[in-house]
Amino acid sequence: MNYNKLLSILVLALAACHSASVPESYTQSESLPDIYPDYTDVTIPVNIAPLTFMINGEADEMVARLTFGNEEMVLGGDKIQPDVDEWHNLLQQAQGKDITVEVFARQGERWTGYKPFALHVSPDSIDSWLSYRLISPSYVAYEELTLNQRCLENYDERVMVDNMLCSTEKDGQCVNCHNYQQYNPDRMLFHARQNMGGTVMAYDGKLMKINMSGDSILSAGVYPAWHPWLPLVVFSSNKTEQAFHTAHNNKIEVIDTGSDLIAYDVEKNQVTNIENDPVEFETYPVWAPDGKTVYYCSAHFVYNDSLEQDADVILRAKAFKYNIYKKSFDPETMTFGPRQMVFNADSLGKSATLPRISPDGRFLVFTMGNYGCFHIWHHEADLWMINLDSAVARRMEGINSDDTESYHSWSSNGRWMVVSSRREDGNYTRPFFAHVDEQGRCTKPFVLPQANPEYHRLFMKCYNIPEFMYGPVKYSPQDFARILRKSDGQPVQYVQKLVR
Repeated sequence: MNYNKLLSILVLALAACHSASVPESYTQSESLPDIYPDYTDVTIPVNIAPLTFMINGEADEMVARLTFGNEEMVLGGDKIQPDVDEWHNLLQQAQGKDITVEVFARQGERWTGYKPFALHVSPDSIDSWLSYRLISPSYVAYEELTLNQRCLENYDERVMVDNMLCSTEKDGQCVNCHNYQQYNPDRMLFHARQNMGGTVMAYDGKLMKINMSGDSILSAGVYPAWHPWLPLVVFSSNKTEQAFHTAHNNKIEVIDTGSDLIAYDVEKNQVTNIENDPVEFETYPVWAPDGKTVYYCSAHFVYNDSLEQDADVILRAKAFKYNIYKKSFDPETMTFGPRQMVFNADSLGKSATLPRISPDGRFLVFTMGNYGCFHIWHHEADLWMINLDSAVARRMEGINSDDTESYHSWSSNGRWMVVSSRREDGNYTRPFFAHVDEQGRCTKPFVLPQANPEYHRLFMKCYNIPEFMYGPVKYSPQDFARILRKSDGQPVQYVQKLVR
């Protein structure tokens, strides 16, 4: 049993043992309670785990009353931690309506009652599992990282891949870029870089390690995008550099010195180039839900012959402005068409990255920064949305904050979005969820619920690459470690064009 699950059992047991009642006498405040996490007036899925919270600042005791119709929960203590079963029963009763939350806090002998707030319970459920990479916000201590999966209906969290099971220190590695075909945990992949590197792929019960490096492609596959139904993955193939600012609020830059698009046939173990112009840096592919269009980002960059390439990209890092393009695709002939411009961020003096298409194919959400391709380190980064029917682009209201919004994913029903945000302290990314309606409008985001409401303040890891899943990956960390240690990986066959 992992630490987070054990903690959830203990704190819920303690909460269940605490008898609470609403104080008979209190001073009424006209202000909303200052609680952490801030769950005031948020919209939540009908199947989400209990929202736990506490008072910010000093309070000797607190009581919360949650009501809907004749249903009522009264909870007390120094933290509000609903029982999982009682919570889900209340959500089922209130779906499509509001739960009223009243908070009371005691200092000494004096109780204060705060202005009630609502939890808007959407009948739209959220996918039951989420996976992410947990990594320190550091530049050298990256080895101690894991790929984790978390049940969103309770607090069950499991390590999926443990980076330190294979090798450490000078022979260490880094795992990243986990991705799924249509939210399916039985069809997934991730990369291991450096020692024992390769692409690990789970496909319908078969676990394999692929070696994509070769003379005919720029480098191994990096950022992946599964075709909605074909055994086909489009990757960017990147050569990446890291640089540090000496005086800038963005601490670090991750820069490509080259980047192409490649396509990989899982069943045939064949790879081909689909975009490899040396003055175009293509990256971050994603498929439209109909499987007939692939979207991606590309920046135009011509090297200065008088400089070393690595020095040139670092000195001109702010010259990288990525636009969004698309290419048509014929699933019958496995052929790609020419590229077409979708959004010209460069014309606005900006850079667009990480396009993600809603499951109904109507909206494209991307991250907008001032320059570059790795906006997780950019405090100015925000989410933007393009209506693909009207081609109108706008900054998304509601979901953005004053700090970084970067990697984002759609739920399978298209009604929820998760985003890696640094809104709480500017240093740690946390997963925040927002409801998205049929017009593309977002509600106030809420952070991933934890059994202990202080968890995110105390946990010194970043949540990167949040991806929704139908269920958990069944392989153990030891299974993945064995396949990584087994060999250098099965080499791919390069072909001029994929044909089925």
